[in-house]
Amino acid sequence: MSTRPDHGHELIPRPERTPAAVRTALARLAPHRLSEMEQHKEEALGAALQDGKIGHLQYWLTYWQTQVEIERRPDLRSRYQAALASVHTTDTRDDPDFRAAMAELRAVESEARQAVSA
Repeated sequence: MSTRPDHGHELIPRPERTPAAVRTALARLAPHRLSEMEQHKEEALGAALQDGKIGHLQYWLTYWQTQVEIERRPDLRSRYQAALASVHTTDTRDDPDFRAAMAELRAVESEARQAVSA
């Protein structure tokens, strides 16, 4: 019996925690986001060089692992897209629907982050 939670179908296996593996997975799942990933990497590298702290790069890798986790799991992806659509249909940040959608976005990201950190 597996100790992994059953969350349905996965489009691809979870990639290893390396920049190359995460980039390859993103290229398969959401190639339109590769330039965003690259720009974010350059920013993280610049901050790491400026501060002398590797934490910027560790955050970058965890962020993109989380994004890949959302993309590779249709259950998370559909929740994320529905919440994002809801955010974009609200008029103000004071709208209860906006707050609920933002809470759902955070919940999806948290679940994905926990999955890749386990």
